[in-house]
Amino acid sequence: MRSRLLLSAFALTTAAAVWVAGTTDSVAATGFGPLPPQNPATAPNGNAGMHGDSASSDTTPYPGPGTGAVNWSRTALASACPTVTVGRDGYPVALCTTIFGQTPTVHLLNPANGADLASLELPKGALFGGVYAYLDQNDALVAVDGNDNLLRIGHHRTDGSWKLTVDQSTSLAGAIPSGDNVVGLSPGWDGKVWFATGGGVIGTADTATGAVRTLATGEGVANSISTVPGHTAVATDHALYLLGQAADGTPVVQWRAAYDRGPGRKPGQLSWGTGATPSFFGPGDGTEYVTLTDNAAQHENLLVYRVDGGPAPVCSVPVLTKWAASGTEDAVIASGRSVFVTNTYGYPYPALPEGAPASVPSSASYQGGLARVDLDGSGVGCSTVWESDVKSAALPRLSVGDGKIYTVTVSGPTDSVGAQTFASYAHAVIDPATGARLAGSTFGIGLLYNPLQMTGTTAPDGTLYQGTETGVLRIARK
Repeated sequence: MRSRLLLSAFALTTAAAVWVAGTTDSVAATGFGPLPPQNPATAPNGNAGMHGDSASSDTTPYPGPGTGAVNWSRTALASACPTVTVGRDGYPVALCTTIFGQTPTVHLLNPANGADLASLELPKGALFGGVYAYLDQNDALVAVDGNDNLLRIGHHRTDGSWKLTVDQSTSLAGAIPSGDNVVGLSPGWDGKVWFATGGGVIGTADTATGAVRTLATGEGVANSISTVPGHTAVATDHALYLLGQAADGTPVVQWRAAYDRGPGRKPGQLSWGTGATPSFFGPGDGTEYVTLTDNAAQHENLLVYRVDGGPAPVCSVPVLTKWAASGTEDAVIASGRSVFVTNTYGYPYPALPEGAPASVPSSASYQGGLARVDLDGSGVGCSTVWESDVKSAALPRLSVGDGKIYTVTVSGPTDSVGAQTFASYAHAVIDPATGARLAGSTFGIGLLYNPLQMTGTTAPDGTLYQGTETGVLRIARK
């Protein structure tokens, strides 16, 4: 059995490698890219985590379902599923949070039809602890449970059935203050795992030795973190940090850039401060720049920094100014010289994290919107290329394999959670050159299909897995 599994894994890995190699020409042809460097500690780029890769570019090398007709199905899990990953073996692994009890639960899905093959509940911690995770190079899901254990969760087939098991556990408890929880995770290039807590502790964990080293910022963190060779980016509720590490693994601040956090949490965001995970990108090797949105009133700014240039931004431009106000709870898409920003201002969430402050203003209608901003040729300025009326209910993802943006749009009433019961959700394909909608397919009406501003993941065969408020949608070409 073991030898057959190894041969099967080898065959699938080889097929995936051929697929990636086959997208090289189309990546160049689309005008976007390059992809960020492949982190040796993760599954292939595009499928490794919520934002596709450890750089959080929200791109994928794989062509999506395209503009033709699609087949779709829904896997009901009674859970919101923000992170769907796909390993080298082709099996989707999702980290979900149950609707009742908010228990983090890992699900293994059947790539043929999306059916739930196995599940594993984890000890409950903070809401964000059940959100951010990544798939490592061996197809194990790396996550932190509510007891502050850094876990590697593998999926194994025995006697014809699948089982999810904790294959490795490293305690972080001694490094995390009481009442605090891990929010973001991302692997470094040296095998250590970087993490950040809601209370602003940033650390590295060596799972081979159990050594954990930390740095306290004294600022809150509500989003995930990003890594490229030699650098880790963490956004607190006050500033963007770029970090490296000392010889023993202790995080070291390379630079800190404060941003405008605004007068309070905007409606349509889950925390006060930036709603975005920082993203690395660039036209050279995909790591020259790091970008973030701030929380300025009335319109947020897109901020772009040179990684090796220090805390002064090379670009600061108001975005989504077509609308009366803008803000986002989504990471941006960042590829080549282009950054795409989604407007979630006014988007109603069914629940907020514990301790979230009241929004300023107290309410707002959800207008949607998507914008593209390009760096100029010199890399020291930027300008808005277009602003589109696309009303995205999901975090979009750019395929550099086929040059299209994939998302889920919403129409109908969205001003409150109750009104969303009558909203209509549709798979949508967007032209990144113009912001125009190229194609779409309606799924249905109501909360079953609400993607809650979560992002979809495209498998190497072009199948798109989109987490929703109650499970996972599987969208494939007909």
